Amino acid sequence: MSFETTDPTDQRRSSILSARPAGEPAAALYRQLKSFVEEHIAAGKWQAGDRVPSEQQLVERFGVSRMTVNRALRELAQEGLVVRHAGLGTFVAKRKVQSTLLRIANIADEIEARGHAYRCDIVSVGREAAPAEVAFALGLDAGASVFHAVCVHNEDGQPVQLEDRYVSPAAAPDFLAQDFNAITPAQYLLDHVPYDQVEHVVDAILPTPGQAALLSMAPGEPCLMLTRRTWTRRLPVTFVRCMHPGSRYRLGSRFETQPGGFA
Repeated sequence: MSFETTDPTDQRRSSILSARPAGEPAAALYRQLKSFVEEHIAAGKWQAGDRVPSEQQLVERFGVSRMTVNRALRELAQEGLVVRHAGLGTFVAKRKVQSTLLRIANIADEIEARGHAYRCDIVSVGREAAPAEVAFALGLDAGASVFHAVCVHNEDGQPVQLEDRYVSPAAAPDFLAQDFNAITPAQYLLDHVPYDQVEHVVDAILPTPGQAALLSMAPGEPCLMLTRRTWTRRLPVTFVRCMHPGSRYRLGSRFETQPGGFA
């Protein structure tokens, strides 16, 4: 990828950096350099997999020190915008979609809000005896009857989440009567069984071969697994594991604290 450009914005930024006042703090320079890279990525001028100009090219182009360039690229890598490979260079990272941890969000809504196509593939739905872990999570006796649904959520035809859900019949007795080609298991529960407590736990795991196949992942590629339990009026409703390919997805949150809240 050539670094030469006739873009007026690039020329103005280059001019600003090159003509900086003597003694301008290095911190201000590296932030400007970070912004330069961020703007190219945000505008789509540099796509995922494109090589970012080398440290030496950036040093020569903007007249800053190699330490300043290195700091800017290092922080961009920590923020997930670029990836750095020793001996090869710095490349624009593949974008990871993000889901919130603060509330139960409908993944279909999240995907469609990004302007992408959503599809849910139902793998299996039925009733079975609860495994010991599931019975404990739902406050049932071992071997008690539970509903079990497995589905794969796709974004633009690519799997982004494997949902493995157990539901207490006492909380949602009509669960199996639904047409899950018309409504997802999660959406049905959100619409018909309001929750008042939720528990989230996130783990990094290696999927089984079967799970990797459903997610179109390479063997040995790590996953992020979000385990969730919900309650309504102290009655357990669902125990679900949502697995996401680590290379395509991330989990995060942003919230406002009350005055005097903890940092």
